[in-house]
Amino acid sequence: MCGIVGYIGRRDVAPLLLEGLQRLEYRGYDSAGIVITGKAAAGRPGALKMVKAKGRVRELEAKVPKRFAGTTGIAHTRWATHGAPSDENAHPHMDAENKVAVVHNGIIDNASELRAKLTADGIVFLSETDTEVLTHLIARARADTLEEKVREALRHVEGTYGIAVLHADFNDRIVVARNGSPVVLGIGEKEMFVASDVAALVAHTRQVVTLDDGEMATLKADDFRTYTTEGSTTTATPTTVEWEAESYDMGGHDTYMHKEISEQADAVDRVLRGRIDDRFSTVHLGGLNLDAREARGVRRIKILGCGTSYHAGQIGAQLIEELARIPADAEPASEFRYRNPVVDPDTLYVAVSQSGETYDVLAAVQELKRKGARVLGVVNVVGSAIAREADGGTYVHAGPEVCVVSTKCFTNTVVAFALLALHLGRIRDLSVADGKRIIDGLRRLPEQISEILANEDEIKRLAAEYADARSMMFIGRVRGYPVAREASLKLKEVSYIHAEAYPASELKHGPLALIEPAMPTVAIVPDDDLLEKNRAAMEEIKARSGRILAVAHQVQEKADHTIVVPKNENELDPILMGIPLQLFAYHTALAMGRDIDKPRNLAKSVTVE
Repeated sequence: MCGIVGYIGRRDVAPLLLEGLQRLEYRGYDSAGIVITGKAAAGRPGALKMVKAKGRVRELEAKVPKRFAGTTGIAHTRWATHGAPSDENAHPHMDAENKVAVVHNGIIDNASELRAKLTADGIVFLSETDTEVLTHLIARARADTLEEKVREALRHVEGTYGIAVLHADFNDRIVVARNGSPVVLGIGEKEMFVASDVAALVAHTRQVVTLDDGEMATLKADDFRTYTTEGSTTTATPTTVEWEAESYDMGGHDTYMHKEISEQADAVDRVLRGRIDDRFSTVHLGGLNLDAREARGVRRIKILGCGTSYHAGQIGAQLIEELARIPADAEPASEFRYRNPVVDPDTLYVAVSQSGETYDVLAAVQELKRKGARVLGVVNVVGSAIAREADGGTYVHAGPEVCVVSTKCFTNTVVAFALLALHLGRIRDLSVADGKRIIDGLRRLPEQISEILANEDEIKRLAAEYADARSMMFIGRVRGYPVAREASLKLKEVSYIHAEAYPASELKHGPLALIEPAMPTVAIVPDDDLLEKNRAAMEEIKARSGRILAVAHQVQEKADHTIVVPKNENELDPILMGIPLQLFAYHTALAMGRDIDKPRNLAKSVTVE
């Protein structure tokens, strides 16, 4: 979950690295550091120069001296796993002679064992991190080249890593390696970049190479080569990143979260564009690599994701059951991979991840592939690890999402599931009339999203009324329940207000004990066949003096306040009902003075367990 950026070329490296760290700060922001190779003196190599700081990148920038020249360097912004945030625990980490510097994303599982052995050999550790172990292993390696030193060190390591390594004795190169954490090379004109995310690269190049697990690379100013950790040469073909550097700017908004919420109408239009087939009332999803005969042979669908992607998968499972009549369910990928699941050859597995690099999801995909399962990916980042590992899939085309709290990716992922459900349904038993009905509903979504966003001032006013709550309940039935779960997650992520989500039908089985005037409830109340059931749940809350904020298609008499959203088809209503609650969470956090784009203890792209 940390951010890595590196450069080798002819330009002054420190400003480039600091700029890259700022673009990657959403991946970790408790400390940061930078190391560069100084100029070589006569008869000896250049020394490594390092600056580190606890806190945000701005704290690091303030510590970098004005005279900090060099043309090669690596840098890092951290999300803590081993050791509390501090100057000492910040990356890069160097060996005792200050010759080797390493930045690392991931977790070394056997770090304690390796640390004990190195300590017994007289090594003095300066940090609590697992990464420093790797630094000393590289420094002690007896090999003659930096590539061999890194390879020798990695043979002792168990766990995940994306690393970049500098060595004072080999100052014409950067060596990088990947196992479970993303590493992307940027190909420039007589200059090379490396990063954990293309966000750090697109301002300088759109030609990239993404390393696979078990792959390494050597970067020099005028070329690069890739090879396996065993030494075999690999073939790397650069691809073009579809996103422009401007996509990562705030675009006049005060926060990325607000910008990304406001982009949802355009984002949904983008995921629909070119995919609708009016002639047969279906959609084209060519990337699935699943023909009609194979699709008809699917007996069950299992959707795997984490956090927001898991909630999108819950809505997706309902859409698939309703439209395609295939049994479907969603499960946290982090739980699935540890419970020794039965892998059925007639089950289609769908892996969901915004970044396409979420470690728990990727590990589940790899385990499923090992057992012969067919896996589709639903991801936002083209060429990401899950996209490459899966047998097929679909991109959600939300565009870059920088805020740690996901909004537009959630919405586009649910729309992508609606397309998948419609595609499977029309192959099976969904009628032409129902296919047309869903297509018409999908086409209405962008305009209806704009209508919801135009009501922001009213949502902001309501958020101010509820910002004094220390805890909130979110409820919904069937289609509304995953919406309640996602809205609850958004509120707790960005405002730090404790929030719980329950099926409305479960209130009387325990949660009603919590209801009191100080515990507001947000009720998801779509105008469908469960409308009266949801109203009955609100009656139960009002009978116990609970405050209610309803999200509904019409004003609810039993609610203290109602956010009215436009009506779509019943199956598609959850897509719209979550959007005002994104704004509600945003404005609640804003009223409380929270750091909205960088919530405490969290980071984007969870590439560790």
